[in-house]
Amino acid sequence: MARLRSVLTPDGTLVIGGGEGARGPWFGGIDRQLRAMLLSRSKGQQVGTFICKENPEDLLVLKDLIEAGKLTPVVGKKYPLAAVREAIRDLESGRAQGKLVITL
Repeated sequence: MARLRSVLTPDGTLVIGGGEGARGPWFGGIDRQLRAMLLSRSKGQQVGTFICKENPEDLLVLKDLIEAGKLTPVVGKKYPLAAVREAIRDLESGRAQGKLVITL
């Protein structure tokens, strides 16, 4: 959380999306979001969450849009597997635009 908050302006907003693999002792996959909202109150920054539940109908619509060429991700840069460190540095520094792709 400290790294995420460090890139926000003093009155910035962070939105944490989804759950995570690690499970908290009381609240499962949303533990990080709950802790973040509690911690953010003392920093003047806003923290919100976004959790969704997928449904098969929506995924089929997305599949159809992708197959029809009406929905495409923006690929910012492709990296070979040997350049994963560079890709991560670009992502952390904010230089990355669009999706980063690691090719095998």
